Amino acid sequence: MSDTIAAIATSLADGAVSIIRISGDEAIQIADTLFNKDLQKQAANTITYGFILDPNNQERVDEVLVSLFRKPHSFSGEDVIEINCHGGRFITKEILKLVLGQGARLANPGEFTQRAFLNGRIDLTQAESVMDMIEAGDRLSAKMALNGIRGSVKKLLEPLITQILDMIAHIEVNIDYPEYTDIEELTDDVLLPSIQQWLTRIDEILQRSNSGKIIKEGVKTAIIGKPNVGKSSLLNALLEEEKAIVTDIEGTTRDIVEGSIHLQGITLHLIDTAGLRESDDKIEQIGIAKTRQLIEEAQLILLVLDANRPLDETDYALIEDTKDKPRLIVYNKSDLLKQQDNEQIYISAKQHQIDPLLNALKEYYDRHTAVLYEPILNNERQIGLLNCAKQHMENAYKALSNQCEIDLVQIDIQEAYRCLKEILGEYHREDLLDTLFANFCLGK
Repeated sequence: MSDTIAAIATSLADGAVSIIRISGDEAIQIADTLFNKDLQKQAANTITYGFILDPNNQERVDEVLVSLFRKPHSFSGEDVIEINCHGGRFITKEILKLVLGQGARLANPGEFTQRAFLNGRIDLTQAESVMDMIEAGDRLSAKMALNGIRGSVKKLLEPLITQILDMIAHIEVNIDYPEYTDIEELTDDVLLPSIQQWLTRIDEILQRSNSGKIIKEGVKTAIIGKPNVGKSSLLNALLEEEKAIVTDIEGTTRDIVEGSIHLQGITLHLIDTAGLRESDDKIEQIGIAKTRQLIEEAQLILLVLDANRPLDETDYALIEDTKDKPRLIVYNKSDLLKQQDNEQIYISAKQHQIDPLLNALKEYYDRHTAVLYEPILNNERQIGLLNCAKQHMENAYKALSNQCEIDLVQIDIQEAYRCLKEILGEYHREDLLDTLFANFCLGK
């Protein structure tokens, strides 16, 4: 934290502009040794036009704009300089070399954001949202990341943290100062409803956050069915490309064929599987085994049936095996039918007539997009810690219900509090931080 760090903050590729970012106590002084104007006299949050000079011979290196941000009003909470130079790879590297030659250290991946967190400019959830914004692949994911950057998670958790602190404070006063008659006696009748209310709120947050996870990460979607019902044709129709081999020969698909589509803000990670049937072919058997594993792992199943033939034992077995999984049953080869049941999803994958399925998928996932208008948790770490807090509070609730001593119950309540603070990074382990920020870009 005492070093002044520097890195290229833009993509290292030929382009119009590149940015070299410098952060630390000596950032302005280092930039001053390379710039043809006095930055020490410049006001904060200003941009100055000039030239980068080689300190060895005072030759001009590049025509630049230098942005100056004084602490604590900068991204990292330190003095920050950003040199906006021409975007060629050579000139960008040359200026970075000059900056490093004046005493700056090359920043580690994510170190600028890590310093913003350690300097109290942002909490850990905001830092994670910065990376989410960089990785966002669609409008909805970007909107969720922006909400996180603006501190939506902290606003969401603060009332829960305050409620736990009130419980802990009341318990400690009751234990340490039982003689104080003006303090409300914290009985089970008072504490149990408070914990129950807290748990109800947690369940609401977890439900919304799981929807947010679906928007952010997408849905692992397995297309299953018997051989020759049109699974590969459906994959091709959804992807709008001929990715899977389609023939009239049963068992053509022996391995997993994958692709992704964006559908009204939801990403479906599609997997075309081997047709399920009894087979003596060893290679096909491996594909069938993979299919059965995918049925267990899938977040959504598209069960494809042949609309032109009566259902047989295999079809009924698949319907039974997937009844407890999120699924849509799709009747393919509708172009060969004279009559259709309006309550079923009929398509013709071969003819690329799949609008009924697309409409059903949109309707199925519409409820998830509602979370964009409310604060949610943004990743597995945050959701995992909230589940951990929930588990501790459930333990406390059970203990109180069984007439356990209140000072023992307090241990679980304090652990729930710790989990919530860890989500925000206000209680953390150094090894965890190093792992988190190591996934960032070099100049971020």
